[in-house]
Amino acid sequence: MQIGILQCDDVAAHLQPQHGNYDDMFMKLFKQVDPALEFAVWRGHEGQLPTSVTDADAWIITGSKHGVNDGDKWIEDLAAFVRQLDEHKRPVVGVCFGHQLLAHALGGSVVKHPGGWGVGVSVSNIKQQKAWMTPPQDTLNIVVSHQDQVVHLPSQAQVLAASDFCPLYMVQFSETSLGVQGHPEFTKKYAAALLEGRRDSIDKTVLRDAVASLNKKVDSELLAAWLLDFMVAAARRA
Repeated sequence: MQIGILQCDDVAAHLQPQHGNYDDMFMKLFKQVDPALEFAVWRGHEGQLPTSVTDADAWIITGSKHGVNDGDKWIEDLAAFVRQLDEHKRPVVGVCFGHQLLAHALGGSVVKHPGGWGVGVSVSNIKQQKAWMTPPQDTLNIVVSHQDQVVHLPSQAQVLAASDFCPLYMVQFSETSLGVQGHPEFTKKYAAALLEGRRDSIDKTVLRDAVASLNKKVDSELLAAWLLDFMVAAARRA
């Protein structure tokens, strides 16, 4: 199976030697689940898009420092490609910005959360258990780093996981499209480095709690297995 990574940002240059870039993080995570996976990368934030929805078997849209409401041409071009993927029933998973882009492209809406930053390890409750969510689990601990949130869903969307801070945390938008607000590709060390770099922009109490939350176990590999199973099942239907 070949997964196409639609990359929407770069890790800060000074952090890349230790942590890699976003495409590296996703490849490392998913190869822990299935070493046979192959990957291709398109740098969406630089205007690079696939020529066809069949250029990969399934797609992942990464996170970004940009917001889906910024109005940049590359964001709207990528949203148009998402609509093509949906029309042709091609498997796509959106992570953080990617989750928000799915909502933006398919009829939902995204806003900057009045509660401020969501950072650290988020604990979400599973609201619906799907067949591809194996092994099943009632909660999901994943690193988050976001200010924007999905607040309105397309009519056919289903909420699969939620928290008090982020009620639309994991959403199945259609048979072949799935979004999650958290970052399974982020390691705790990378999350700590991000928090350190944002000390001046995050409320001190929120920052303190976020740093403390990094002591919790995370379910990154479990979520990666779920996402891969979702993509495999969707690709078979396609």
